[in-house]
Amino acid sequence: MTRIDFHSNVPDKIAYACRLVRKARAADCRIVLYADDKAALATLDQALWTFSELDFLPHVMADDANAQTTPIILTDSDSAELPHHQILINLSVTTPAYFASFERMFEIVSADDADKAAGRERYRYYQQRGYPLTHFVAEQA
Repeated sequence: MTRIDFHSNVPDKIAYACRLVRKARAADCRIVLYADDKAALATLDQALWTFSELDFLPHVMADDANAQTTPIILTDSDSAELPHHQILINLSVTTPAYFASFERMFEIVSADDADKAAGRERYRYYQQRGYPLTHFVAEQA
């Protein structure tokens, strides 16, 4: 069963996701990042290339020919063919249709009221279905 970690009160979801990806890659994990739309994915794509001068975070879109061999996949599609199912990082306000095929999922929730409300709804959804949940509150700088 998918283990789900909620990280709430996150001031910058993209930067936070980059830090999670760096940590997961240091543990040799394969990651899928799910975002709401193409603009969010473009921002995430750029951030992963420029996030750290010391870390190489190779990534491609889910439909890229190199997706099978690339450790970090970006998608905004609920119907994407995904090559790995180890870690899913959800940056959207919706529940990804394929979340249950992953070993672990991170739900990233900002301090924005609409994002918090959507996060609470997703939390209840997973809780009602018996998924193991943990919750971390990000410290504000």
